[in-house]
Formats: sequence, C-alpha cells, structure tokens
Amino acid sequence: MRGTLFAELNAFVAVAEQKSFVKAATQLGISPATLSQSIKTLEETLGVRLLNRTTRSVNLTEVGSRLLGRLRPVLDDYEAAIESVNIFRDKPCGILRLTVLPPAIEFLLTPLLPRFLKQYPDIRVEISSDAALTDIVAERFDAGIRIGQLVERDMIAVRVSRDFPIRVVASPEYLQRRGTPLQPEDLRTHNCIRFRLPSGALMPWSFERKGKRIEVAGEGSAIVNDPEMGVRLAAEGIGAFYMIAAYTEALETRRKLVPLLEDWMPPPVAFYIYYPSRKQNPAALEAFVGFLKASLKDGSA
Repeated sequence: MRGTLFAELNAFVAVAEQKSFVKAATQLGISPATLSQSIKTLEETLGVRLLNRTTRSVNLTEVGSRLLGRLRPVLDDYEAAIESVNIFRDKPCGILRLTVLPPAIEFLLTPLLPRFLKQYPDIRVEISSDAALTDIVAERFDAGIRIGQLVERDMIAVRVSRDFPIRVVASPEYLQRRGTPLQPEDLRTHNCIRFRLPSGALMPWSFERKGKRIEVAGEGSAIVNDPEMGVRLAAEGIGAFYMIAAYTEALETRRKLVPLLEDWMPPPVAFYIYYPSRKQNPAALEAFVGFLKASLKDGSA
C-alpha cells in the first residue's frame, strides 16, 4: 500500500460522513484545499468517481457508497488496535515480567507485592526467581531486581530497598570449641561455610576497615548455593558463614548465631530495579517502579 493511500482513504471517509469538505478538513486538521487534492488523487488512483460535489452539497456515488461500507469496519478495527496500545501506555495494566534475585523476593517483594497487586488490580505480575545475571532484553523481561553492584552499566537502575549489611556469623557452640576470630586473617584456621555464586565462583569474603580492604579465602567442610542452608549449618555449629544479615538476624536475636568481626565488615548492599530505557516504558512498569520508590521512602522497603 502506498504511503499516502491510507491518509487519502481516511480523508474520503471523513468527507463522506461529514458531507462537507469544510467540516471534514476541520476534523482532520488540514485545509479544505489539501483535503480536496487528497480526494482527487484517490479518485485518480482508483479510476472511479467517489463523490458528487457541488458548491452546496457533497454526496456519495454508488461506488463511493460501496467503498465507505467496506472501509468503515476496517478503520474501526484500526482505531481499536491503536486504542489497545494506548491503554498499555496510559493505564497501568497488562503483564509485568520480572527476573528477581531470590533474596530480593524474600526480603523485598514478599512483603510488598500483595499491596501492589491490590493497588493495581489490572496488572498481572510474573516473577522468575533467578540468581543468574539474566539478560532481560534477550529473555523478554520488563525489568530485573538485583544487588546494585551486579547491575550492568548500560541499564537504568533505581534503588528500591534499604541497606542490607553483610555479616560473618557462627554459633556460640562453634566459638566455644574453636575460639573467636579477632582479625579476618584468623578465619584461615576456621571452618568456613562457603557460598557458590551462579557464575560458579565462590563468594569472596571481603573485609574493610579504615580504608583497608582485604579478602580471606577460608576453607571449610561445606559449600552451598542456598543461603538458608548455610545459615542452618552455621546455627548447628558446623562453621562460620558470610552472608547478607537479613538471613541471619532472626537467629542472632535468639542467640543461635553470633556476629563476628563487626568493625571489619564491608559496606552494606541494596537492591535495585533495572531496565533498558527511560523512554516509552509500559505504564505497568512505571507504576511498579513508582510504588517501590514510594515504599523505600516511607520505610516499608
């Protein structure tokens, strides 16, 4: 179809329904002369007269009446299709696909998602729990939630959570048996429960104090890729475990675990939602980002 043909057909429908070039031109936002030229070009292209016009009236020919009868449903479908897109642009609705780090599901989304879904009943959220660094564009996710340090630099990243400190913990039983480490280097002689990252590497045990940063690669009798399993092993006296404190706080409160080397711990981490662009994002994503930012501001995230 020629690039201008759709516009000419739309112009014809406007004139046929308004029965006036002046009124149709006003509706289309063009001059009567431009509209008249469009109709003339369309009639020359089709090789038939579509309108009988005098200085006082405009009426359809038989061919014009047939064409209008076929065009009107087509244009209605076109307008409905455009409106269906506008709904996704202007109204928070539809499916929102997210890839989320498991700790972010547990400590961020689990308490907040019910409130979001009640606030936006026309949005359906699909969450994929994934510790890997998923390519959200290739996998057709709208956004991801990860620790800030893990977000690619070409993404738009928005902080959506409080700080989560990092801790090394061990059980009182273990410390009584093996002694309490006073320096990070002391961990080299301890049983360290290590955490396997999705990349296959072991999580480094990083420590900082007064601008000094060191890593201690402790060895141990267990390697896990589930934080809760590591916490359970530590609570059972197997060894020391290095993890986000949100996993250990409950057992620390009950004195099942004891934090170690607190003046050596690295800066806390926070969760960020990230997505490819600032422009033309779905209204559902904009609503979700706004909701998380508001939750962070009011202290519920």
